[in-house]
Amino acid sequence: MTLSGIRDRLDYQAALLGLVVLVTCTALAMAYQLTREPIRLALENDMRQSFSRVLPASLHDNDLLSSQGMITAPWGELTYYQATLEGTVTAVIFPLTAQGYAGRIEMLMAVKANGEISGVRVLVHQETPGLGDKIEEARDPWITYFSGKSLNNPLPADWGVKKDGGHFDQFTGATITPRVIVAAIKRGLEFFETSQDQLLYPLRTYQATTEGVSHD
Repeated sequence: MTLSGIRDRLDYQAALLGLVVLVTCTALAMAYQLTREPIRLALENDMRQSFSRVLPASLHDNDLLSSQGMITAPWGELTYYQATLEGTVTAVIFPLTAQGYAGRIEMLMAVKANGEISGVRVLVHQETPGLGDKIEEARDPWITYFSGKSLNNPLPADWGVKKDGGHFDQFTGATITPRVIVAAIKRGLEFFETSQDQLLYPLRTYQATTEGVSHD
């Protein structure tokens, strides 16, 4: 049989295709193994930088990434991170979301054990440049004014923008964005208030009790 005849055979073509797939998969697997660790480290570094923007280093001496738990919030399952100082829980960090004018707004919020906000920062948004994007700390300090606030400061009835009779400023020409941010932060404080028994319970002990192991 000639070489061209062999190439025309179905089993030859199938074998050639299998070889190409094998080589491709092997190359992809090698690339994954080579890049997996750098990607993981980069993601962890980004998370730690985000944590440092909402929680000062003076409030914890633990590795926040290693102190995480799962909890059911009114808006779904979420991962929270517990800050401890000399073994005492001082704060928790958890994500928040809001539906802005142009799309989903993703935030990170840290609440101290006493119910005061340590910090809130917007991580991802699609709001209008020059208007709604003032929620970014780099463009405007507005988001930083929530630090120190709680459900007692201001009172729950005042958790709104001034245009709606609330306490917080809105942006000229962009009321929707700050309105939904304020509402989301208030929801976060309300969630903390109703869930603080779990959020502030030392994670390792709490996880053990949920598995049926008693604690001291």
